[in-house]
Amino acid sequence: MKKWVVMVIICGLIALMFIPFGRALTFTETRTDQPTLHYIKLTEHTDFQIIFTHSIHLTDVIESYHVRPTNDFQLLSMEYSDVAIGMPAYAEDGQTLIYEDGVYTLSYDEAILQNFTLYIGDVDYKLQLQYMTNIIDLKEQLTRGKSYLFEVKKLSFYEKLKGVELYGG
Repeated sequence: MKKWVVMVIICGLIALMFIPFGRALTFTETRTDQPTLHYIKLTEHTDFQIIFTHSIHLTDVIESYHVRPTNDFQLLSMEYSDVAIGMPAYAEDGQTLIYEDGVYTLSYDEAILQNFTLYIGDVDYKLQLQYMTNIIDLKEQLTRGKSYLFEVKKLSFYEKLKGVELYGG
């Protein structure tokens, strides 16, 4: 009888390793047979920013997001200082554009995203993700010249062991 109890406990613990429980921002390498998963553990704090240097204007762009309980995210706003190539100079339906102190802020009413693909270019311009006080340099921690599917996922303990946790300063 004791052997059965021990077997059930061991099987239960093994099964727990594969049950997704913790939410994370994930970067899964695309265009490969064996993708690497990189992740940032989420806490109760659900807002983050992607900050990058526009390759033509050479000014920073700040995209602000909110992670929703449904494991998708909402694009809240974009801040930038130059319009023209790649940066809108007017708001469309469901958007508001404000220009104040030399900064354009484009706010979105309902821009809900399940995921998007992020290409890590092989250029020496800023590409960071800021979550709470951590700033993660994506060009240092991901591979330049590769694409990553960016999404919110629940990860199991096993997926976390196999994956690479991203840390910032």
